[in-house]
Amino acid sequence: MRVRCLGLHTADTTKLPTEDLPWAHPMNPITSATVSGVGQTPLGAVEGTWVVGFFQDGEESQQPIIIGTLPGVPQQEWLDHMETYDGIDTLTPIGFFDPKANYPKYAETDVNRLAVNDTENPHPSLTMRKADRDIAVGVANVDTTTIVEDVLAADDGGFWDEPETSYAAKYPSNHVYETEGGHLREYDDTIDNKRIHERHASGTAYEIGNDGTKITRVKKDNYTLVTADDYVHIQGESKSTFDKGLRVKVNASAEEGNNYNIEVGAKANVTIEVQDGDINLVSQLGDVNIKAGKNMNIDVAQALNIKVGGAITETSESKTESATNTHQMNAKEQDINGNIINLN
Repeated sequence: MRVRCLGLHTADTTKLPTEDLPWAHPMNPITSATVSGVGQTPLGAVEGTWVVGFFQDGEESQQPIIIGTLPGVPQQEWLDHMETYDGIDTLTPIGFFDPKANYPKYAETDVNRLAVNDTENPHPSLTMRKADRDIAVGVANVDTTTIVEDVLAADDGGFWDEPETSYAAKYPSNHVYETEGGHLREYDDTIDNKRIHERHASGTAYEIGNDGTKITRVKKDNYTLVTADDYVHIQGESKSTFDKGLRVKVNASAEEGNNYNIEVGAKANVTIEVQDGDINLVSQLGDVNIKAGKNMNIDVAQALNIKVGGAITETSESKTESATNTHQMNAKEQDINGNIINLN
């Protein structure tokens, strides 16, 4: 980066244009290797940043080294500060400000608004987080249903709200890093309100509150790729709401033993409710097995159609069939066996 040095260079950009200033090298900390691409990228300062350093070539003053940046409190924004400075006419751009007219963005302290908790001029990301909350997200509900004589009770899942941001930073506890492109990172050590917040300029972000609650927001698509096994242990409830469809594919490799198993513990039910659609259960080349530990109740509002390509075998302690209208039994051969047969 090029630097204009106080006491050495004029502020008059017509006499000393920015492109004629010497190049300066930033000094990285000892924690950065700064060789062969290893270490920290020597970036951070932007056009208009005030820096401090020294000349490694002494009186020649052509090889400046930057050892740090200096915050301040700009009195005017760039578009307003065309004023008399060091004898320069008010219409002439001043060399000690950003030649691209991007910085400073505002007339206030150079310390990030999130660090000082500026309530009069809150940081745009904070304003967006408060306005962009997801509220009243509905979860699965089940209506009361009568199946024969059994009643399936209603289960109202209700709604849930995305928690509000727990931001309540106190200076100087919030350590903020923000890039010129709008990427943001916070490590907030405020007592009783410790947080971690990392945010992409698009709004995709995560925030961890003082109690460990984590809020993750993805503004577009989300991809998770695991090359081995994936283990998830949720010690509380899990509630998922999909505004569109859900597809789950198991055993895409078509290898034996990769099963899809669901186990529900004691004293809990499994309920699937479709408001206006069909439920389809298909086994292309295998059996469909159903076992009920107690009763099996089926309540059909219209017709019950069963098509069997092979034989039907029924075994029961007793059997009762009732038809309001006609009961037909058609077969080439009909066998009725019993000690007592009553035909009414």
